[in-house]
Amino acid sequence: MDHVSLDVPARALKSIIGPNGAGKTTLFNLLSGQYRASGGRIAFKGEDITGWSAARRTRAGIGRSFQLTNIFPTLSVLENVRVALQARAGLLFNAWRSYRAFPALEDRAWEILETVLLGAKWRSPASELSHGEKRKLEVGILLALDAEVLLLDEPTAGMSLEEVPSIIALVEGIRRRRDRTVLLVEHKIDMIMALSDSIAVLKDGRLIADDTPEAISRNAEVQAAYFGGGGR
Repeated sequence: MDHVSLDVPARALKSIIGPNGAGKTTLFNLLSGQYRASGGRIAFKGEDITGWSAARRTRAGIGRSFQLTNIFPTLSVLENVRVALQARAGLLFNAWRSYRAFPALEDRAWEILETVLLGAKWRSPASELSHGEKRKLEVGILLALDAEVLLLDEPTAGMSLEEVPSIIALVEGIRRRRDRTVLLVEHKIDMIMALSDSIAVLKDGRLIADDTPEAISRNAEVQAAYFGGGGR
C-alpha cells in the first residue's frame, strides 16, 4: 500500500477494483488485522484500531470473508450459523448442555439462513454444499457474528455461471436493507457497476480513483490501468 486513503460511509457499498497485483487483498488484510500496518492509521467509527488484533476487530464488528471459504465442514448448515451466534453471545462450549437451551439463537439462525438463501439446506453437512452455497454460508456466519462491516473478498471466485446470480442477489439484498457497510473486491465489472455506491481503484498499491460507478466508467486512467493488466 502506497499512501492509500479511503473514507467509507456507513451502510454504503464500496467496491475495490484493480488489475492483478494492485493490492486489493493486501488492503483487506490490513483492514481486517491479518497484516499489521507499518505506517498510517486505520479508524473505525472514529476510533484508531491500527494496533488491534484480527479477533478484536471481529468483536468490534468488522467481518471478513476470504477467497478460500472458511466453514466447519462436518457441521450442518444450521449448526455453522448457530455456533457463530453462540460465540457472539459469549456462550462457551458445554458438553452437558443441549443447544435447545438457547431457542432464541436457533430462531436467529433460521432467520439468517433465509437471508442468505440457504433455508432449504439447513440439515445438510456444510461439506456437501456447492461452492456457491458455501460462499453464502460464509456470509451467513458473518451476519451471525453481527458484523457491521462486511469485507467480501471475491465472493463469486470459482463459481459456475449458474451460481453467480444467487450471490449477486444476496449482496444486493444486504445493500438494499442498508443496515451494513460492505466493502467488495470482485472482478466481475457488471456486478460492480450494478451494486456499488462508489468504487475505489488501485494500481500498484496506489489509489488512482475513488468515485461513483458512472464517473469510474468514464475515467481514462482507470480504463488504462484495469484493462491494461499488470503483474501480481
